[in-house]
Amino acid sequence: MGVGNVLMHDDALGPYVLESLKAKVELPLEVTVFDAGTPGLDLTLFLVEFDALIAVDALKGAGAPGEVRTYRRDQLLEGALPITLSPHEPTLREALMRMGLMGQGPREVFLVGAIPGEVSTGVGLSPAVRAAVPEIEQHILRELSRLGARVAQRASRQQPDHWWERPAA
Repeated sequence: MGVGNVLMHDDALGPYVLESLKAKVELPLEVTVFDAGTPGLDLTLFLVEFDALIAVDALKGAGAPGEVRTYRRDQLLEGALPITLSPHEPTLREALMRMGLMGQGPREVFLVGAIPGEVSTGVGLSPAVRAAVPEIEQHILRELSRLGARVAQRASRQQPDHWWERPAA
């Protein structure tokens, strides 16, 4: 699942990575790839039926733009809930907690992303975040392998469909 707003520079990291990865590899039928955008309260509904989740997003935190971070389900559920409001609310953590109360949701969760440098209106990832994309893709491929998904390199590499970065016609 890619999370982010493609019209907010580095916030587009999730959708950007998914499109880049789909252009390089063929995923098995049991792997669902989807761009969740900025789902808000719908996030819980997106995740209810999945056994495992790999999420890609721009991640707030201390560190340099483009610094890659990974988290597993137990790490996401640690600590007290902050009171914040943004287009991403509820957070993945809050969605997992809600689903847990209902005995639903993915048992395996892996969140990977990078610290953004530019989150303002506009298109295109900053150079630091764009440089982090290959490392993020490798984390995703390792996690898919760990989960038992057989991923194959495409015989002929395609161009990623980063439609939001194309010049207006």
